[in-house]
Amino acid sequence: MPPRVKPSLYISVDVEADGPIPGPYSMISFGAAVAGRQDADGYRPADPEQATFYRELRPISEEFVPEALAVSGLDRDRLLAEGAEPAVAMAEFSAWVREAGAGAQPVMCGYPASYDWTFLYWYLQRFTGASPFGHSGCLDMKTLYATKARLPLRAVAKGTMPRELLSRRRHTHHALDDAIEQAELFSNLMRWEGSGGPR
Repeated sequence: MPPRVKPSLYISVDVEADGPIPGPYSMISFGAAVAGRQDADGYRPADPEQATFYRELRPISEEFVPEALAVSGLDRDRLLAEGAEPAVAMAEFSAWVREAGAGAQPVMCGYPASYDWTFLYWYLQRFTGASPFGHSGCLDMKTLYATKARLPLRAVAKGTMPRELLSRRRHTHHALDDAIEQAELFSNLMRWEGSGGPR
């Protein structure tokens, strides 16, 4: 008898940062939304507005890239004065993930996961010493689409995807808005049969 496999709980995460890498630069906000759950019976989407998390963070260094900061529209001086302490915010987020993922293995999903995961994992390790996703519990939506569409990864952009896969929500660069939007994209991708041909 095969071993019982825990279901996966997919959590869409979007990060806004003031530079390209964590450490020299800061994650200034992040949002998360439960996208859905997968077990041996398949994938079941969740209402992405039902279970969410959002924080704006105090920057951790004096360095920033003005163009990167401008994308989020957040005021750096306000964040320095009022942003959540990273250690507190990451501990709260870890507790939220554990509660949301009770009985399942949480998996972070992002678009592209490579950017958001880099900041999220670094912050979790730096400020809490652990990640509720483990060291590899992330799934990239661009890769998921490229595999199902049989396209080279670097050919993939949201503009290349069939319209029915995309969320009808706007991409606002507010981290929670975008996490919810991308949770809908993720659920659509999980249920999509993909391009034709042998599977």
